[in-house]
Amino acid sequence: MKLELQGITKVFGSLVANDHIDLVVEPGEIHALLGENGAGKSTLMNVLYGLYDPDDGQILVDGEPVRFKGPGDAVAAGIGMVHQHFMLVPVFTVAESVALGYEPAGPGGVLRLDEARRRVTEISDRFGFHVDPDAVVEDLPVGVQQRVEIIKALSRDAHVLILDEPTAVLTPQETDELIGIMGELKAAGTSIVFITHKLREVRAVADRITVIRRGKVVGEASPSSTETELASLMVGRSVSLTVDKPPADPGEAAFQVRDLSVVSGNGTVLVDDISFDVRAGEILCIAGVQGNGQTELAEVILGLEEADAGTMTLGEEDLLVRSVKKRLHSGLGFVPEDRSTDGVVPSFSIAENLVLDVYDTAPFARGVSMDPATVTANAEHRTEEFDVRLTSVQDPISTLSGGNAQKVVLAREMSRPLRLLVASQPTRGLDVGSIEFVHKRMVAERDNGTPVLIVSTELDEVMALADRVAVMYRGRIVGILDAVEEDGTPVSRDVLGLMMAGVPVDEAQRQASEHRSALARADLDGDGIPDVQQQSREEQE
Repeated sequence: MKLELQGITKVFGSLVANDHIDLVVEPGEIHALLGENGAGKSTLMNVLYGLYDPDDGQILVDGEPVRFKGPGDAVAAGIGMVHQHFMLVPVFTVAESVALGYEPAGPGGVLRLDEARRRVTEISDRFGFHVDPDAVVEDLPVGVQQRVEIIKALSRDAHVLILDEPTAVLTPQETDELIGIMGELKAAGTSIVFITHKLREVRAVADRITVIRRGKVVGEASPSSTETELASLMVGRSVSLTVDKPPADPGEAAFQVRDLSVVSGNGTVLVDDISFDVRAGEILCIAGVQGNGQTELAEVILGLEEADAGTMTLGEEDLLVRSVKKRLHSGLGFVPEDRSTDGVVPSFSIAENLVLDVYDTAPFARGVSMDPATVTANAEHRTEEFDVRLTSVQDPISTLSGGNAQKVVLAREMSRPLRLLVASQPTRGLDVGSIEFVHKRMVAERDNGTPVLIVSTELDEVMALADRVAVMYRGRIVGILDAVEEDGTPVSRDVLGLMMAGVPVDEAQRQASEHRSALARADLDGDGIPDVQQQSREEQE
């Protein structure tokens, strides 16, 4: 099926999200869509999927104009989509969520959930997702919910499949498997629109790359382009893809966790007897696939979740007996994994969001009232320092793109004296320009002597930032490794990836050696990712 978008334009008030965009996706083609956060990629895909009506332009399927009144029309036309923001019913089970929209029925129209369960289990086993078809969606961690979205899309025979950041919660090995499946879908004639900020993946699988900036197509690139060239085209300027940081000079253990456990209300052990230290002037990264206890660990540190056992001290101070507010006032900076829900108040102004932690303290408060002039002056200074792109600090923070909203959260948390910085998924969903900025600020905080704890499912980010890496699997710490080995070589990403799947260190090292050999045989450009297109050609020959 050939898909064409001609002159697609979508306007929201004064914002032109899509400005006369042309895009052609050929049958059996993997077409990557790159662009900064807020560039208009998701808006364009929502138009294609029938969620938005275009203000101008048309969609053609096999040369015939079509108009989608909703996602049902798009699905009927053979278009499936994995959304960046989940489109699941919280009270449904996984099987019910996957069945929604095509509901397999038996005699008398009775819903056959057994068929949906079978389909979920089949796809889950194929990708190693470990998703229970009878689990309730609202009880699942964010990462597992994204896997349900992938399963839902793969369960339908789409001719065009839109994948919006599909690998965000996968281990490197699972990502390789998904890349392999994309190659199989392509070989079977399925077209794929692949949206991702991971440039290595784009270069591994894309046939063509279209770059969007500020709502317009600014060019096309080939998979042979370097990551630096792609990043520069995305943001319109030179971008450094490496974190330039001197070796850490850590001091004493400033933050200590001992024998910490967290048990859910139904008796599930979420954090299982873990112990670690974070030293002054170092970055400790917690790596792992989403849903292995990292979220609960971060929430326990802030005080949003209650510990069932163990101790947690910052200096000589017992944090577990202190309230959230007192922890923040004692020098804990916290960047939550879901900025839109836990990091900001969408209806509040940008200026107000910048003082959420300290609105009732001097100089922002006089008596029982905030000082508007001081709050505004602080906002203007911090948004300039953190390069927040905005119209006015008095605008609601909901008017900002995701990257700029994240900068506001960082500005708030890092603009006061800190004794510990905890950042959970600090660059999730951000473009390469924003990621570069966030990483620089994290390293600067480390170099100021602050202990920094980063929770991230992005293995590239972990390897770039970490001085030490702790890997979590099913609530336990599998191991803690130095980011740079004694001989000066970085810790193997394959070893970390296998540990993220629960493999013990020694076995992970053995398997990683075999995995590297397999990659070398299938890798054209030495970037560590198997080239699916080359593998397909070799198989045909």
